[in-house]
Amino acid sequence: MNRQLSNDILFSGALIIFFLPFFINASVFDAYTRFNLHHPLIMSFIKFAVLATLGEVIGLRIASGSYSVKGFGLLSRAVIWGLLGVTIKLAFVVFAAGVPVFLYKMGLESAREVMSQPFTMTKLYVALSISVAMNLIYAPLMMTLHRITDTHIIQHGGRLQCLVKPIAFGAILKDMDWHKQWHFVFKKTIPFFWIPAHTFTFLMPAEYRVLFAALLGIVLGVLLAIAGNKGGTGKQ
Repeated sequence: MNRQLSNDILFSGALIIFFLPFFINASVFDAYTRFNLHHPLIMSFIKFAVLATLGEVIGLRIASGSYSVKGFGLLSRAVIWGLLGVTIKLAFVVFAAGVPVFLYKMGLESAREVMSQPFTMTKLYVALSISVAMNLIYAPLMMTLHRITDTHIIQHGGRLQCLVKPIAFGAILKDMDWHKQWHFVFKKTIPFFWIPAHTFTFLMPAEYRVLFAALLGIVLGVLLAIAGNKGGTGKQ
């Protein structure tokens, strides 16, 4: 058995051990749900620090053939993803509450109540509207901020001290590959993946949305890691 295959088996086994209790033990899932209900921002930090970073690790494996390379900065990325996760939670709350009110003001009288009712085409329309608004207004800013912080981590060799170092926003923005940012991150992932995925998220019962959004964090990490085409090597 070669080393890469052995690492894949160990990695897959670790994931199964981590997630299995949530599926086989109702008390574990209930504890997670209660904590998320009472401490949503803390839970958002934790779940994105774990799951979105996990997605980047998988993206690193796809790009470089390894789960860990020098300068990748696993802990630094986890902290940044946790902070981004807080803003993602805020965006979910703001757009889920604000878009139905906007639609109501525009004449769709049932927009404010329909999301708590059984599935209808009106509910689908409102969920789609929430997703479109969130992904066109918030997502590009968040994805660009992620790219900036990602570059900042790489520039400091992945060391934790990068978290307290000033970020050279101007220089990073100037050198950013905007062609790739537009043609892949914005032009492809937003309309073809994120808008449909978040539409489905807002159609789900409220008790399942948090878990589904957390799992999407893995996909988010993979997509942005691949889009960066960095392979964790420190090269841009």
